[in-house]
Amino acid sequence: MPSPLRPLFLVVLTGLGAALAGGACAADATAAKKLHARALAATCAQCHGTDGQAVAQGGQPRLAGMEQEFMMAQLMAFRSGQRPATVMHQITKGYSEAQLTTLAQYFSAQK
Repeated sequence: MPSPLRPLFLVVLTGLGAALAGGACAADATAAKKLHARALAATCAQCHGTDGQAVAQGGQPRLAGMEQEFMMAQLMAFRSGQRPATVMHQITKGYSEAQLTTLAQYFSAQK
């Protein structure tokens, strides 16, 4: 004769499994978002250094730790042509506004 608690146990076990799987999916999504931001930022490394840590005396601004709102304003000014540049106006046009926002968030979080 089956235990009367068995259906309750199965419901609890199923709920626990779903909760754990949901947490794993959220963790995977967060890791994927961080990896995407780092991959976008890697495209800036040639001129601005790895993770925005520009080489001293290199002539390019340090992006790491730059305030997000300031950086976004500069990127949009390059994109519109409001701020003169040699290549940044071309580079920023190759990214969506969401990607530029991701870059500004990423670099502002770097120290």
